[in-house]
Amino acid sequence: MTVSHAVPPSSDDRGPVPEPAARLSTPRALARLYPFARPALPRLIGGALVGLGAAVASLLIPLVLQWAVDGPITTGDRVQIVWATLAVLGLGVAEALMVFLRRRFVLTPAAGIELSIRRAFYDRLQRLPVAFHDRWQSGQLLSRMMQDIGTIRRWLAFGLILLLINILTIVIGAALLFRWHWALGTVFVVCSIPVWVMGYRFEQSYGLLSRRSQDQAGDLATAVEESVHGIRVLKAFGRGGHALTQFTRRAESLRDTELRKAREVGALWFWHELVPILALGACFITGVWLTAHGLLTVGELFAFFAMAAALQWPMSSLGYLYSFLVDTRTATDRVFEVFDAPVTITDPAEPRTIAEPRGELAFRNVRFAYPDAGAAEPDLLAGIDLVLRPGETMAIVGATGSGKTTLTTLPTRLFDVTGGAVELDGVDVRELRLSELRRRIGVAFEEPILFSASVRENVLLGRDDLDPDSPEADAVLTQALDVAQAGFAAELPNGVDTEVGEEGLSLSGGQRQRLALARVVAAAPDVLVLDDPLSALDVDTEALVEAALRRVLADTTALIVAHRPSTVSMADRVAVLWEGRIEAVGTHAELLRENAHYRYLIASIDATEDRA
Repeated sequence: MTVSHAVPPSSDDRGPVPEPAARLSTPRALARLYPFARPALPRLIGGALVGLGAAVASLLIPLVLQWAVDGPITTGDRVQIVWATLAVLGLGVAEALMVFLRRRFVLTPAAGIELSIRRAFYDRLQRLPVAFHDRWQSGQLLSRMMQDIGTIRRWLAFGLILLLINILTIVIGAALLFRWHWALGTVFVVCSIPVWVMGYRFEQSYGLLSRRSQDQAGDLATAVEESVHGIRVLKAFGRGGHALTQFTRRAESLRDTELRKAREVGALWFWHELVPILALGACFITGVWLTAHGLLTVGELFAFFAMAAALQWPMSSLGYLYSFLVDTRTATDRVFEVFDAPVTITDPAEPRTIAEPRGELAFRNVRFAYPDAGAAEPDLLAGIDLVLRPGETMAIVGATGSGKTTLTTLPTRLFDVTGGAVELDGVDVRELRLSELRRRIGVAFEEPILFSASVRENVLLGRDDLDPDSPEADAVLTQALDVAQAGFAAELPNGVDTEVGEEGLSLSGGQRQRLALARVVAAAPDVLVLDDPLSALDVDTEALVEAALRRVLADTTALIVAHRPSTVSMADRVAVLWEGRIEAVGTHAELLRENAHYRYLIASIDATEDRA
């Protein structure tokens, strides 16, 4: 799903969220970058002033030329001609030096601003709820992180300063034209009006194309990412050509938008090149007439054309700088759509602590519906009442779609309940700091996720209290790998320091699942939440893991989503989930004897395993 609209304003734990950029004018939208740019403002302002000094130096050259033509060149004073030549040379060198200093002033702070925006953007992504990431394409987020923030950096370092300098240069140059004669200044100003009119019209049309182009680039990035991650499926089903067709369609749409952008920019450049030439021609005719009638000296006319030449680049560059401005405004809008997205799962204002951790997990009349569920749709969980006693292992059994996996996301607040409460040791989990909550409750998902890091780093991910290279960390790592029957890690090329590659795809599904299980065991939480953590294991390995898990679970509270009778056998009690409610709770034997629905579920699981 393509997300190209602004997220409604809200507030989070860091205060009120600003008004979405899509509702703001361009200056106000770009002004939202001020908090990031504020530390670098002295150097940016310094760069702008030095750049303005370079522009002033270039504008002083025509004045020196006017003096030289009307003075020493007319009188033949060679000494004064030498001084005039040295003055022009000095102004040229000063201009070049100040251009160099401008770049030195702004490049480093602009890169620092880019870094701070990227860090804040990544931090925001980490704090945004899972519901946000479920709605947004990863390619859209990636294009904002890389392309859009890079555009903002280039604008602050180059576009913004040049636009300010060039506008001031044009204003100062036009004022100097009025100094020589009001008619020259008037002709120049009147002829430049179409430039500003075309610039305004350009912003309106180009802005839509710029936004469409950047959104399409995000869609294209998503398509590439999905194809790379799903390359095994595409190859297995021989659908590479189909994927190429879909990619080509998106790429062609982006190309068409870019061509329309290029035509808009080309039209603006045409006017910005044509208007100065027409203005120069009109001013030439006016200047010659004024000179012929003795109202303008030859030196002033010569200086005027030198000034016009100095103003040609600032005027013709406005087309490029306008397009750059609109691209940056669009990039800023897209970045702040993420910053504006509400962080709904936050630390409480007055967090509580658990004085005596026991590991009791309780669901009190828990109700839940996903944020994008329609108002007419019933709650997925419609009043769950379940208590896991300290040290107890509870298995959850239910039909497909009954909400088992959803239930496992609530204790760690990956999602917040929409009704009722989840309690840990008698404290509502919403009253605990997220860091404490997620330290006390560990989760292993059915689909194992590993990172592009070593086996050691992946398994010890939840133990930030340990030095990864310490003997204590080695002991924890060894025990966790032993429980998960992940001894294969020692046989990898570099042992536990072997990089597992992106998402661990260099390993088999069973190996990834065992490392994910080792990770949650190494975290040593008070409560374990396991979402069918053994689904990818063969029967023999599963038996070994279960035996090891029984030792671990002897003193640990555990909630296990079970899809196999062998997993159910590890549980002290079993809860049957049916239509969003707990239908029955008891031991495996009790439920087989007393609950027909449970017998049906177990029989279905057995039949599935027999067919497998």
